Amino acid sequence: MALVKNYLSLVKFSHTIFALPFAMIGFVLGVSREGYRSEGTGAIAIKLLLVLVCMVTARSAAMAFNRYLDRHFDARNPRTAVREIPAGIISANSALAFTIGCCVLFWIACYLINPICFYLAPVALFVILFYSYTKRFTPLCHLVLGLGLSLAPIGAYLAVTGVFDWLPLLFSLAVIFWVSGFDIIYALQDIDFDRSQQLYSIPGSLGKRNALRVSELLHLLSAACVIAAGVYGGFHWLYWTGIAVFIGMLVYQHSIVRPDDLSKVNIAFMTANGIASVVFGVLVIGDLALRHL
Repeated sequence: MALVKNYLSLVKFSHTIFALPFAMIGFVLGVSREGYRSEGTGAIAIKLLLVLVCMVTARSAAMAFNRYLDRHFDARNPRTAVREIPAGIISANSALAFTIGCCVLFWIACYLINPICFYLAPVALFVILFYSYTKRFTPLCHLVLGLGLSLAPIGAYLAVTGVFDWLPLLFSLAVIFWVSGFDIIYALQDIDFDRSQQLYSIPGSLGKRNALRVSELLHLLSAACVIAAGVYGGFHWLYWTGIAVFIGMLVYQHSIVRPDDLSKVNIAFMTANGIASVVFGVLVIGDLALRHL
C-alpha cells in the first residue's frame, strides 16, 4: 500500500479532478448522439471504463515524466525538494519505467476503443509528454499544459462516436484557456527560482502583476467558450447554473491572489478549480440526462 501511495503522490492523482469532469462531459455528449444509445448499456459501460483507463494512464504518464525530467530542478527548489524523486522515495529509473508502462496501457486502451483513437494516440502522447520540455525554451508552456488537458473532452467524444464535432471542441477550448490561466497563478510561487535557473514561464517573463492580467484574459476566454457551448448546444437551466458556478470560481481565485500576497495560491489552484470543474461537470451531465428522460 505504501508503494501505491507513493506513486499516487508522484503523479498527483488528486489533480485528476480537473480534467476528468470534462472528459465525462465529452463522453456523455457522445452517448447522447442519435444512433449511439442503441449500443446497449454493457457496451457503453465497457467504453466508459476504457476512457477512464486512458484518462488515468495518460495523465499519470505525463506527470511521472515531468517529475523524471525535472528531478534536478526539483532537488534545487525548496518548494519541490520533498517530491518523491529528489527525496529518494522513488528512483528516477522507476519513474521512467512507470511512464513507459502507462504509455503502453494508454495505447492498448485506445486500440480497444476504436481505430481513430488508436491512430491519434501517438499525437496525444506527444503533446502530454512534450509539455515537460517546454519550460526550458518558452514562457508559453502553460498553454501547452492546457492543450494536453484539453484532449480529455474531445478524446472521450471520439471514443464514443469516432467523429469530430464542434460542441466537444468548444469544451476543449474552454479547458485550454482555463488550465493555462490557473497554471500561471500556480507558477507565481516559483518566479524567483525559475529566473535563477533560466526556466521560462509567463510570471518569470512578465512579472507577477502582468502575469495575473494574462491569467485573467485566459479565464475570460474560457468563460466565453463555455457560454458559446451553452448557446450552440441549446442547453437549459442546469447548464447555465453550472456556468454561473464555473465563472464564479474563476472570479473568486483572482480575488484572493494578488501580486503582493501569494498566500492563497493553493486555495485558488486546488479548491476553487476543483469546485469549478466538478460542479460544472455534474450540472452539464445532468442537463444532458434530463433531455433523454
